[in-house]
Amino acid sequence: MGRVTETIKALIICNVLFFLGTLISGDIVYRLFSLYYFENPDFQVWQPVTHMFMHGGLMHIVFNMYALWAFGSPLEAQWGRNKFLFFYFSAGLGAALIHSLVSYYEVHSVMSQLLSGGWSEGEIQNYLLNGKGGSTSVLETVSREQIESMAIAFHTPAVGASGAIYGVLVAFGMMYPNVELMLLFFPVPVKAKYFIPGLILLDLFSGLTGFSLFGQNIANWAHIGGALFGFMMAYYWKKNSFNNHRWN
Repeated sequence: MGRVTETIKALIICNVLFFLGTLISGDIVYRLFSLYYFENPDFQVWQPVTHMFMHGGLMHIVFNMYALWAFGSPLEAQWGRNKFLFFYFSAGLGAALIHSLVSYYEVHSVMSQLLSGGWSEGEIQNYLLNGKGGSTSVLETVSREQIESMAIAFHTPAVGASGAIYGVLVAFGMMYPNVELMLLFFPVPVKAKYFIPGLILLDLFSGLTGFSLFGQNIANWAHIGGALFGFMMAYYWKKNSFNNHRWN
Protein backbone atom coordinates (compact mmCIF):
# COMPACT_ATOMS: atom_id res chain seq x y z
CA MET A 1 0.00 0.00 0.00
CA GLY A 2 2.61 2.48 -1.14
CA ARG A 3 2.76 4.45 -4.38
CA VAL A 4 -0.21 4.78 -6.69
CA THR A 5 0.27 2.70 -9.84
CA GLU A 6 -0.46 4.05 -13.31
CA THR A 7 -3.74 2.23 -13.98
CA ILE A 8 -5.07 3.08 -10.52
CA LYS A 9 -4.14 6.71 -11.14
CA ALA A 10 -6.05 6.68 -14.46
CA LEU A 11 -9.12 5.11 -12.84
CA ILE A 12 -9.09 7.68 -10.03
CA ILE A 13 -8.84 10.53 -12.55
CA CYS A 14 -11.77 9.11 -14.56
CA ASN A 15 -13.88 8.79 -11.41
CA VAL A 16 -13.09 12.37 -10.39
CA LEU A 17 -13.95 13.68 -13.87
CA PHE A 18 -17.30 11.89 -13.83
CA PHE A 19 -17.97 13.24 -10.35
CA LEU A 20 -17.19 16.79 -11.46
CA GLY A 21 -19.45 16.23 -14.46
CA THR A 22 -22.37 15.42 -12.17
CA LEU A 23 -21.71 18.59 -10.15
CA ILE A 24 -21.64 20.73 -13.29
CA SER A 25 -24.52 19.19 -15.23
CA GLY A 26 -26.87 18.30 -12.39
CA ASP A 27 -29.16 15.37 -13.24
CA ILE A 28 -28.11 15.01 -16.89
CA VAL A 29 -24.88 13.07 -16.36
CA TYR A 30 -26.23 11.30 -13.27
CA ARG A 31 -29.33 9.97 -15.07
CA LEU A 32 -27.37 9.05 -18.18
CA PHE A 33 -24.59 7.02 -16.58
CA SER A 34 -26.01 5.62 -13.29
CA LEU A 35 -27.33 2.04 -13.31
CA TYR A 36 -31.13 2.03 -13.41
CA TYR A 37 -33.33 -1.03 -13.06
CA PHE A 38 -33.38 -2.59 -16.53
CA GLU A 39 -37.17 -2.16 -17.00
CA ASN A 40 -36.97 1.52 -16.06
CA PRO A 41 -37.24 3.94 -19.04
CA ASP A 42 -33.96 5.57 -17.91
CA PHE A 43 -31.97 2.33 -18.29
CA GLN A 44 -29.29 2.32 -21.00
CA VAL A 45 -27.11 -0.59 -22.12
CA TRP A 46 -23.87 1.17 -21.15
CA GLN A 47 -24.90 1.78 -17.54
CA PRO A 48 -23.55 -1.54 -16.11
CA VAL A 49 -20.09 -0.16 -16.99
CA THR A 50 -20.52 3.60 -16.50
CA HIS A 51 -22.16 3.31 -13.07
CA MET A 52 -18.73 2.28 -11.72
CA PHE A 53 -17.55 5.86 -12.31
CA MET A 54 -20.55 7.57 -10.69
CA HIS A 55 -20.78 8.58 -7.02
CA GLY A 56 -23.50 10.02 -4.84
CA GLY A 57 -21.43 12.46 -2.82
CA LEU A 58 -17.97 13.65 -1.81
CA MET A 59 -17.40 11.13 0.98
CA HIS A 60 -18.63 8.31 -1.25
CA ILE A 61 -15.98 8.96 -3.88
CA VAL A 62 -13.25 9.76 -1.31
CA PHE A 63 -13.65 6.42 0.50
CA ASN A 64 -13.92 4.47 -2.75
CA MET A 65 -10.86 6.08 -4.30
CA TYR A 66 -8.85 5.57 -1.13
CA ALA A 67 -9.76 1.87 -1.15
CA LEU A 68 -8.97 1.62 -4.87
CA TRP A 69 -5.51 3.09 -4.26
CA ALA A 70 -4.75 1.16 -1.08
CA PHE A 71 -5.84 -2.30 -2.27
CA GLY A 72 -5.71 -1.96 -6.03
CA SER A 73 -2.13 -0.73 -6.38
CA PRO A 74 -0.54 -3.88 -4.91
CA LEU A 75 -2.69 -6.03 -7.21
CA GLU A 76 -1.75 -4.05 -10.31
CA ALA A 77 1.93 -4.24 -9.32
CA GLN A 78 1.56 -8.02 -9.04
CA TRP A 79 -0.69 -8.67 -12.05
CA GLY A 80 0.09 -5.92 -14.53
CA ARG A 81 -2.26 -3.37 -16.12
CA ASN A 82 -4.35 -5.55 -18.43
CA LYS A 83 -4.97 -8.30 -15.91
CA PHE A 84 -5.99 -5.83 -13.23
CA LEU A 85 -8.37 -3.99 -15.59
CA PHE A 86 -9.95 -7.28 -16.67
CA PHE A 87 -10.43 -8.23 -13.03
CA TYR A 88 -11.71 -4.80 -11.96
CA PHE A 89 -14.35 -4.45 -14.66
CA SER A 90 -15.41 -8.09 -14.39
CA ALA A 91 -16.04 -7.65 -10.66
CA GLY A 92 -17.95 -4.41 -11.36
CA LEU A 93 -20.12 -6.10 -13.99
CA GLY A 94 -20.72 -8.99 -11.60
CA ALA A 95 -21.84 -6.48 -8.98
CA ALA A 96 -24.25 -4.91 -11.49
CA LEU A 97 -25.64 -8.35 -12.39
CA ILE A 98 -26.33 -9.43 -8.80
CA HIS A 99 -27.79 -6.03 -7.90
CA SER A 100 -30.10 -6.16 -10.94
CA LEU A 101 -31.22 -9.73 -10.20
CA VAL A 102 -32.09 -8.84 -6.61
CA SER A 103 -33.95 -5.73 -7.82
CA TYR A 104 -35.86 -7.90 -10.31
CA TYR A 105 -36.91 -10.22 -7.50
CA GLU A 106 -37.96 -7.31 -5.27
CA VAL A 107 -40.00 -5.64 -8.03
CA HIS A 108 -41.70 -8.72 -9.48
CA SER A 109 -42.50 -10.41 -6.17
CA VAL A 110 -44.54 -7.34 -5.17
CA MET A 111 -46.01 -7.10 -8.68
CA SER A 112 -47.33 -10.65 -8.31
CA GLN A 113 -48.98 -9.76 -5.02
CA LEU A 114 -50.54 -6.64 -6.54
CA LEU A 115 -51.94 -8.69 -9.43
CA SER A 116 -53.38 -11.18 -6.93
CA GLY A 117 -54.86 -8.24 -4.99
CA GLY A 118 -56.74 -6.90 -8.00
CA TRP A 119 -54.46 -4.41 -9.75
CA SER A 120 -53.99 -4.87 -13.49
CA GLU A 121 -50.58 -4.77 -15.18
CA GLY A 122 -51.52 -1.36 -16.57
CA GLU A 123 -52.31 -0.04 -13.08
CA ILE A 124 -48.99 -1.32 -11.77
CA GLN A 125 -47.11 0.36 -14.62
CA ASN A 126 -49.07 3.57 -14.08
CA TYR A 127 -48.10 3.53 -10.41
CA LEU A 128 -44.43 2.96 -11.19
CA LEU A 129 -44.31 5.64 -13.87
CA ASN A 130 -46.83 8.19 -12.58
CA GLY A 131 -47.42 7.35 -8.92
CA LYS A 132 -51.11 6.50 -9.48
CA GLY A 133 -52.18 2.89 -9.14
CA GLY A 134 -55.41 0.99 -8.74
CA SER A 135 -57.81 0.52 -5.85
CA THR A 136 -56.53 0.88 -2.31
CA SER A 137 -58.30 -2.39 -1.47
CA VAL A 138 -55.07 -4.04 -2.63
CA LEU A 139 -53.61 -3.07 0.75
CA GLU A 140 -55.48 -6.06 2.17
CA THR A 141 -53.08 -8.23 0.17
CA VAL A 142 -49.82 -6.27 0.15
CA SER A 143 -48.57 -3.61 2.57
CA ARG A 144 -47.89 0.00 1.65
CA GLU A 145 -44.26 -0.52 2.69
CA GLN A 146 -43.87 -3.35 0.17
CA ILE A 147 -45.34 -1.21 -2.61
CA GLU A 148 -43.00 1.64 -1.72
CA SER A 149 -39.99 -0.72 -1.65
CA MET A 150 -40.97 -1.92 -5.14
CA ALA A 151 -41.00 1.68 -6.37
CA ILE A 152 -37.62 2.39 -4.72
CA ALA A 153 -36.04 -0.65 -6.42
CA PHE A 154 -37.57 0.44 -9.75
CA HIS A 155 -36.50 4.08 -9.58
CA THR A 156 -33.31 4.27 -7.50
CA PRO A 157 -30.12 3.94 -9.58
CA ALA A 158 -26.98 2.19 -8.36
CA VAL A 159 -23.80 4.27 -8.43
CA GLY A 160 -20.21 3.84 -7.35
CA ALA A 161 -17.07 1.79 -7.80
CA SER A 162 -17.83 -0.15 -4.61
CA GLY A 163 -18.83 -3.39 -6.33
CA ALA A 164 -15.59 -3.55 -8.30
CA ILE A 165 -13.62 -2.51 -5.22
CA TYR A 166 -15.16 -5.32 -3.17
CA GLY A 167 -13.77 -7.71 -5.77
CA VAL A 168 -10.39 -6.02 -5.34
CA LEU A 169 -10.68 -6.36 -1.56
CA VAL A 170 -11.34 -10.09 -1.82
CA ALA A 171 -8.39 -10.62 -4.16
CA PHE A 172 -6.15 -8.57 -1.86
CA GLY A 173 -7.25 -10.66 1.13
CA MET A 174 -6.46 -13.87 -0.74
CA MET A 175 -3.02 -12.67 -1.86
CA TYR A 176 -2.03 -10.86 1.34
CA PRO A 177 -4.06 -12.59 4.09
CA ASN A 178 -1.86 -11.55 7.00
CA VAL A 179 -1.67 -7.82 6.25
CA GLU A 180 -3.31 -5.94 9.15
CA LEU A 181 -6.16 -3.54 8.30
CA MET A 182 -8.45 -1.32 10.31
CA LEU A 183 -11.33 1.15 9.89
CA LEU A 184 -11.64 4.58 11.47
CA PHE A 185 -14.63 3.52 13.58
CA PHE A 186 -12.85 0.29 14.61
CA PRO A 187 -9.22 1.37 15.17
CA VAL A 188 -7.92 -2.07 16.00
CA PRO A 189 -5.67 -3.85 13.46
CA VAL A 190 -7.26 -7.02 12.05
CA LYS A 191 -5.65 -9.36 9.52
CA ALA A 192 -7.10 -9.13 6.01
CA LYS A 193 -8.20 -12.77 6.06
CA TYR A 194 -10.58 -11.92 8.93
CA PHE A 195 -11.34 -8.26 8.21
CA ILE A 196 -12.56 -8.62 4.61
CA PRO A 197 -14.91 -11.62 5.19
CA GLY A 198 -16.31 -9.74 8.20
CA LEU A 199 -17.02 -6.71 6.01
CA ILE A 200 -18.81 -8.90 3.46
CA LEU A 201 -20.87 -10.57 6.19
CA LEU A 202 -22.02 -7.13 7.36
CA ASP A 203 -23.22 -6.42 3.81
CA LEU A 204 -25.00 -9.76 3.67
CA PHE A 205 -26.69 -9.03 7.01
CA SER A 206 -27.77 -5.59 5.78
CA GLY A 207 -29.01 -6.98 2.46
CA LEU A 208 -31.15 -9.62 4.18
CA THR A 209 -32.50 -7.48 7.03
CA GLY A 210 -32.50 -3.93 5.63
CA PHE A 211 -30.59 -2.73 8.70
CA SER A 212 -27.23 -1.08 8.02
CA LEU A 213 -24.51 0.11 10.37
CA PHE A 214 -23.23 2.42 7.63
CA GLY A 215 -26.46 4.25 6.78
CA GLN A 216 -29.16 3.80 4.16
CA ASN A 217 -29.03 3.83 0.34
CA ILE A 218 -26.13 1.37 0.22
CA ALA A 219 -26.20 -1.21 -2.57
CA ASN A 220 -25.31 -4.15 -0.33
CA TRP A 221 -26.07 -6.76 -2.98
CA ALA A 222 -23.78 -5.00 -5.45
CA HIS A 223 -21.00 -5.26 -2.85
CA ILE A 224 -21.73 -8.95 -2.41
CA GLY A 225 -21.86 -9.48 -6.18
CA GLY A 226 -18.49 -7.80 -6.68
CA ALA A 227 -16.99 -9.84 -3.84
CA LEU A 228 -18.43 -13.08 -5.26
CA PHE A 229 -17.12 -12.51 -8.78
CA GLY A 230 -13.80 -11.29 -7.39
CA PHE A 231 -13.47 -14.44 -5.30
CA MET A 232 -14.30 -16.73 -8.24
CA MET A 233 -11.70 -15.09 -10.49
CA ALA A 234 -8.99 -14.84 -7.83
CA TYR A 235 -9.57 -18.45 -6.72
CA TYR A 236 -9.45 -19.75 -10.29
CA TRP A 237 -6.30 -17.79 -11.06
CA LYS A 238 -4.62 -18.96 -7.86
CA LYS A 239 -5.62 -22.58 -8.43
CA ASN A 240 -4.30 -22.50 -11.99
CA SER A 241 -1.20 -20.45 -11.12
CA PHE A 242 -2.44 -17.46 -13.15
CA ASN A 243 -1.41 -15.19 -10.30
CA ASN A 244 2.18 -15.89 -11.28
CA HIS A 245 1.72 -14.30 -14.71
CA ARG A 246 1.48 -10.59 -15.49
CA TRP A 247 -0.65 -9.20 -18.33
CA ASN A 248 1.14 -6.03 -19.35
